[in-house]
Amino acid sequence: EVQLAESGGGLVQAGGSLRLSCAASGFGLDDYAIGWFRQVPGKERERISCMGISDGNAAYVDSVKGRSTISRDRSKNTVYLQMASLKPEDTAVYYCAARVPYSPDYYYTYPSEYGDWGQGTQVTVSS
Repeated sequence: EVQLAESGGGLVQAGGSLRLSCAASGFGLDDYAIGWFRQVPGKERERISCMGISDGNAAYVDSVKGRSTISRDRSKNTVYLQMASLKPEDTAVYYCAARVPYSPDYYYTYPSEYGDWGQGTQVTVSS
């Protein structure tokens, strides 16, 4: 069974940092493009960052660019989203998603393009 499991969320003060993890089971993430998304109640799921199979090919939404890093640990079959300088507006449920890409360098930016999702982890940033 293909599963993604996020962890690492929690309550953090503004200006703090978090590292979110997304562990895969039932399949290897080596051959998957990865996306991190977040969602607050009443709003659409928002892309934070995405990465192709080639780890050097990643993209970030402007609101987190420069203070977030997506990475992959192939030995642990886990992807990460490191976030720093957190702001109250970063408060959301964070999800990771994966899909097989058409090519190694290709990444996907829309939630509808992903087939496998984790259950989400809550991040709350207090002011």
